[in-house]
Amino acid sequence: MARYIFITGGVVSSLGKGLMAASLAALLQARGYKVRIRKFDPYLNVDPGTMSPYQHGEVYVTDDGAETDLDLGHYERFTGVSARQSDNVTSGRIYQQIIARERRGDYLGATVQVIPHVTDAIKEFALADQGDHDFILCEIGGTVGDIESLPFMEAIRQMRNELEPLQTLSIHVTLVPYIAAAGELKTKPTQHSVRELASLGIKPDMLLCRAERPIPESDRRKIAQFCNVRAEAVIPALDASSIYSVPLQYHGEGLDREVLRGFGITDAPEPDLSRWYDVVDRYSNPEGEVTIGVVGKYVGLPDAYKSLNEALVHGGMAHRVKVNIRWIDAEVFEQDDGDIAAQLEPMHAILVPGGFGERGSEGKIAAVRFARQRKVPFFGICLGMQMACIEGAREAGFDAASSTEFGTTNEPVVGIINEWMSEAGLQQRAEDGDLGGTMRLGAYDAKLAGNSHVSRLYHGATTISERHRHRYEVNSAYIEPLEKQGLVFSGMSPDGLLPEIVERPDHPWFVGVQFHPELKSRPFDPHPLFAGFVGAALEQARLV
Repeated sequence: MARYIFITGGVVSSLGKGLMAASLAALLQARGYKVRIRKFDPYLNVDPGTMSPYQHGEVYVTDDGAETDLDLGHYERFTGVSARQSDNVTSGRIYQQIIARERRGDYLGATVQVIPHVTDAIKEFALADQGDHDFILCEIGGTVGDIESLPFMEAIRQMRNELEPLQTLSIHVTLVPYIAAAGELKTKPTQHSVRELASLGIKPDMLLCRAERPIPESDRRKIAQFCNVRAEAVIPALDASSIYSVPLQYHGEGLDREVLRGFGITDAPEPDLSRWYDVVDRYSNPEGEVTIGVVGKYVGLPDAYKSLNEALVHGGMAHRVKVNIRWIDAEVFEQDDGDIAAQLEPMHAILVPGGFGERGSEGKIAAVRFARQRKVPFFGICLGMQMACIEGAREAGFDAASSTEFGTTNEPVVGIINEWMSEAGLQQRAEDGDLGGTMRLGAYDAKLAGNSHVSRLYHGATTISERHRHRYEVNSAYIEPLEKQGLVFSGMSPDGLLPEIVERPDHPWFVGVQFHPELKSRPFDPHPLFAGFVGAALEQARLV
């Protein structure tokens, strides 16, 4: 049976529990263990699919079509292990399942309560789908003391009692703030947080202490003494120059060694961290740089495009160049004084990412037009591809070309798709139905034209599998006039009905994709489209 590591957070939110979980998993993996990471989110949404990116950052999509927390992106990027629907659960989904069971009469007339019914459902989720994994890391969202997370904390307490000795470990992530006026670090917030956790019946075995300055040995001993843990189990977690240096940093502080010790494992092999040293070297020692303009809707919050940001960094690693990302609000180009040339001329490449809604759409179309006319490398993702098709249709004479997502139009170049085939069979959707969970979600195959630019980027592949998250599709009725205008449809769904990829052969690098390739990019395995895109930006930088 798998060993469980429970990761909680205290003092304040945004301490980096997800990054910590991903780094620890990577270190255990480097020692030869099979790992899996799960995220427990206390909010009442069934999933983050209908949440604004400004509320929760990006929605990360798995191969099997789950809309999940962005931390699962960290998990995948650091371990290379594809996440599943069973790796993310929310309070909303737990309660939805319990109420459905109650309505069916599954509880045989019992009074449905938080204990045992909610906690049992949480434990059922945690224990399911273990496979042959050696370690399952469970990150609990939120901060100790939040009322929303209490059922999850109680479930952890029960699991620690019910599972075998040396089968569970609790790691608590806290903050050791530096008080400038006093000129010293303060350990009291950590002490209070551990006391709060203990009041819920959970004694942490290890403390990961976030700090912006080195924690003196005397403070580590003090934390250990007051929090009832071994001094070696107080692990400093200083701010890092790059998230990809965090696994090496944590290893240097002994995190993985102490975790194994907590499980009584004394014969673990030393970790092979060679690929992480290579990643850090490529990131820290670039041999050039490029500037890429991202023309989007949610540019005020970088977490809204977290995977995109990282995929561009990975593309830079492939060429040993630093990628400078300039986030540009698409609405700027819709204003009378919005000088598109002044904003985009300094860019070595232009990317229009995914998004929803009409706001900023004309600005994105203007960015596509600029990239096409000026021969600047262009990459359109999801909505970005749709904007490229609308721009191409207008160039071909369809002046009213638009998307039905933006309202009624006489030229629906992009429209809602009501049914499509997936591995599970025919999927159907009503135009006025629920928003949550009704998109084309997860991994779908696409067939590539053999002589296409994208086929070469995919190393000659004829069929690829990529993850989708969208409700609208490019209308295949416009394929012929768009191809006459120069926009080639080089990737289609296996049945030939849904456009997946467009490109312009007469352009240095112009690609639009209906899927989200950023979700499958890894620091040690950059996605071929992003590697190609950054390579084109590097070539552009040499020309200007």
